Amino acid sequence: MLICWYQHILLLLFPHPLIAWWLLFFPWATWATLEKDKKRREEESTTPSKCRELPGLCIGCFNFPHTDLDSVSLFTMAGRWNLLILALYLSDLVALTESECAQGWISTEQGCIDNDECAIDEDYPDEPGACVENASCVNTIGSYYCQCLDGFVSSTGAVNFTAVTPATCEDINECLQNEDMCGPNAECHNTVPHYSCICDDGFISTTGLETFRHGDNVICIEIDECEEGNICGQNAACVNTPGKYHCICQNGFELKSGKSNFTGNQEQCEDKCMIDKTICGNGICHRGASGHYCVCHPGSTNYGNNESRCTELRCDVFEDMSNPKEGFHISQDLVMHLKKSCLNIMKNATKLDGEDILKRLLSAIDELLSSEAFKDKKKVSTFLDMVENVLRLIGPLIKPPGIKISSTHTELELLVHKGANLPQGPHNLTSKHAQMNIQLETAAGDPSYYPGFTTASLLTYANLEHSADSFFSGMEPQVNHSYKINSKVVTASVSNRNTSHLKEPVTLTFYHLKSNESQHTCVFWDSSVDGGSWSTRGCKMVESNSEYTVCSCNHLSSFAVLMALYDVENKFELQLITWVGLSLSLICLFICILTFSLIHSIKSPRTSIHLHLCISLFIAYVIFLAGISRTESRVGCAVVAGLLHFFFLAAFCWMCLEGIQLFRMVVVVFNTNFKTLYMMAGGYGVPAVIVAISAMVNAEGYGTKRYCWLKLDFIWSFFGPACIIIIINIFFFLITVWKLAQKFSSLNPDLDKLQKIKAFTITAVAQLCLLGTMWIFGCFQFNKGTIVMSYLFTIFGSIQGIMLFVMHCLFSKQVREEYGSILSRYCAPGKKSYSDFSYSHTSKAQGSRSTQDTGESHI
Repeated sequence: MLICWYQHILLLLFPHPLIAWWLLFFPWATWATLEKDKKRREEESTTPSKCRELPGLCIGCFNFPHTDLDSVSLFTMAGRWNLLILALYLSDLVALTESECAQGWISTEQGCIDNDECAIDEDYPDEPGACVENASCVNTIGSYYCQCLDGFVSSTGAVNFTAVTPATCEDINECLQNEDMCGPNAECHNTVPHYSCICDDGFISTTGLETFRHGDNVICIEIDECEEGNICGQNAACVNTPGKYHCICQNGFELKSGKSNFTGNQEQCEDKCMIDKTICGNGICHRGASGHYCVCHPGSTNYGNNESRCTELRCDVFEDMSNPKEGFHISQDLVMHLKKSCLNIMKNATKLDGEDILKRLLSAIDELLSSEAFKDKKKVSTFLDMVENVLRLIGPLIKPPGIKISSTHTELELLVHKGANLPQGPHNLTSKHAQMNIQLETAAGDPSYYPGFTTASLLTYANLEHSADSFFSGMEPQVNHSYKINSKVVTASVSNRNTSHLKEPVTLTFYHLKSNESQHTCVFWDSSVDGGSWSTRGCKMVESNSEYTVCSCNHLSSFAVLMALYDVENKFELQLITWVGLSLSLICLFICILTFSLIHSIKSPRTSIHLHLCISLFIAYVIFLAGISRTESRVGCAVVAGLLHFFFLAAFCWMCLEGIQLFRMVVVVFNTNFKTLYMMAGGYGVPAVIVAISAMVNAEGYGTKRYCWLKLDFIWSFFGPACIIIIINIFFFLITVWKLAQKFSSLNPDLDKLQKIKAFTITAVAQLCLLGTMWIFGCFQFNKGTIVMSYLFTIFGSIQGIMLFVMHCLFSKQVREEYGSILSRYCAPGKKSYSDFSYSHTSKAQGSRSTQDTGESHI
C-alpha cells in the first residue's frame, strides 16, 4: 500500500513515467540487494572460505584485499541495476523526443516544422532525391508527390505518385501518337524527352531552321532546284518536281545509257546521230531544229514517220501474183493497185489509206479461194508467202490500236502499236476457229532495230484446208498412217522481220472441224521443202482433246492441225469375219436359249445362269450388227451405245454369278441355290445401275463420229467394271479349286459329284478366259491397232456364241442325250405311240433332274 502511494507521488512529481519508475525501483532494488547479501554472509560464516585463507583476490569469487566483502557485493549489484535502468531511460528519452512530431514534420527548438522531402542535399547534390529519374518533386505541407517531366508519362498512368510506388517515367513517342504531327512534306523524329520535325528532301522550313515542332506555325515549302542555275548542263532542260528534279535531253539528243532522264552531272546529253549511227536503219540520220530525222535509201521507207527507222520493202511479191505462169486469176487492176501502193509507201506513206488496201487484199483472197486456183503446192507456197508479206506491209498503215475485219472466205484481226517505246506484255488475237497468244516484245523484235511501230495479225482462211490437204511430203512417213487437216488454216504475221526462231514461242489454239479422239499434230507450211509441204519443225502439241488442240511454235508462218488417220488393212476380210462369225454365233446362242429354257430335265440354277448369259450376248450381237455404224442420228447412236454397254456388262455379271454359284456348291452344304430375285438383281440390276450413273455423269460419252460405242475418254466406264468382275470371278474360282482339292483328298470323297463340279468349274474358267481374252485384245484398238490385234479381236468376238454352245451343250452328256432323244422322236415317229413316248420322256426327265438336284444339295 505504501508502495502504491509512493508511486502516485512520483508520477505527480515526475511526469515522465520512466523517471518515476526508476525512482521507485532504485531504492527497492538497493534494499533487496542488501538483505540478500546479509543472509548470504550469515550462511558463509558457518563455512570456511578459501578466499579468507589466501591473501589477495581469489579465483571464483570477488576477494579484494583489505576490503569488506559485503560492501563490495553491495556496490557491484547496485551498480549493475543502475546502469541498466539509466540506459533504458536515455533511449526512451530520445524516442519520446523524436516521436513528438507527426510524419512529414521534424522537431526543432521552435517545435515541429514541415520536412521538405524535395530539398537537395548540399553534401550530395547529385543524388536523385525523393523521386525517380525524369520526374520532378513537389513538396506539400507534411508530405510530397512526384510528377513526370514534360515529354514523359508514368508507367502506371497516374499523374501524381510517390517514391514508394513502382511507377517510372517513360518517354512519350509523339510521332506515333499523331502521324500528321509535323504536317505535309516533313518527317517526325522522336527525341528524349520531346520530338523534332525535319523537312523532306527538296523542301525547307519557312523559318529556315532545320528543326521545328507542331505549334511553331512552321511549314515545309518546296525548293525549286531549277532556279539554282544551269544544273543540267548543255542540251538538256531542267524539270522541277515535288521534292526533287530531273533533267531531260532536248530534241535530237539522248543519253548514252539509254535512260530517259538524269540528275546531277554524271551524264550529259549527246547527239542521237552520233551515239547510234544505225538509228535510221536503211537511211541517213540528220539533226534538225525539232530533233533528228531519217532520210531513207531507195527501196526503204519509214512510213512517213521521219524519226523512225527505215525498213526495206518488197514490192516484187506482186509480180508473182500477176505472172501468168502462176495461174492466179486475179484482177490485174487489183494487182497493179497493190504494187502501186507499195511503191507510194516509199514516197509518201501518209497519203495511203491502209484500210482500203486491206479490203482489196481480202477481196483478192476471196477471189482465189472461191475459184479453187490452187492446183499444186507451189501455188499454195506463193499465195501464203504473198499474204504474209502484204500483211507486214499494210500493218503500219493502219491506225492504232488496229482493226478486225472479215470477208466471205477470211477473218482477220490486226493489232497496231506505234510509239518510241517498245510494247510489252501478252496479247490475244482471236477468230472464230483459232486464236493466237503472243508476247508483244516478240512481235516488236530486237529493240536496236525497232522501227517505231509493232504489228501482229492473225488471218483465218475459210476453205483453204481443202486445197492444201494433200501435201504431206514434209511429214515423217508412217505405216498404215495418213493425215487429214482438221482445222482452219491460219497465217500469223508480225512486224518483226526475224521470225525464223523466236525467243518466246507463240501459242496457237485450233478448234477442230470434226470432234474425235484421234491423234492430232501441229504443223506449219514450209515453202522450202519440196516446193511446199506441211511440216512439224519447231512446233509441238501442248494440249489436245476432241474439241481443240493447243500448239506452241518458235517461228511464224501459216499453221494448221492435222488429224492422224490409221488405216486398217484388209478391211473387207475383217468385215467378212465379223458378219460370218456373229451370224453363226447368233444361231448357236439361239439353240442354247431353246435348250436351257425348254428342256426341263437339265434345268438348275446353273443352267438358268447360262440361259441369261446367252440372252445377253444374243441381244448385244443383234444390236451390234444392226446399229454399230448408224451414226446419222446423234440420239439414236447414243441409245445403241448405251444398250451395248448394258448387255455386254450383263454378260460379265452372269459369268460372275456362275463363279459364285460354283463356290456355294463346294463350300455351302445346304441351300446352295440362288433365289431368282437375287439372280436377276445381280445379272441385270448391277449393269443397269452402272449404265445409269455413267449416262448421268457424261451423257456425251455415248456415241462417236464413226461408231455407236463409248468414246475413248469414257471407255473405262465399261472396262473398269469388267475388270472388277473378272477379278472377283478369279477369286471365287481359286477358292473353289482349293476346296475341291481338299474334298478329293478327304477319307470318303463322293467322286461322282466332285467330278461333276470339277467339270463345271473347268467349263466356267474356260468361258471366262474366252470372254476376257476378247476384251484384252480390244484394249489395243483405242488409237491405232496392229493388224494382228484387229484380227484377234474380231475372231474372238465373233465366235463367242459358238464356243458357248460347244462348252455348255455339246460337251454335256446329258444335253447330248436329250438332243438324241428329240432327234429320234422326229426321225422315227411311228415306233412309239404318243402316250408311251410322253410317259418315258417324263420319267427320264424326272429321274435326271432328281439326280442333279440331289447331287448339288448333298455336296
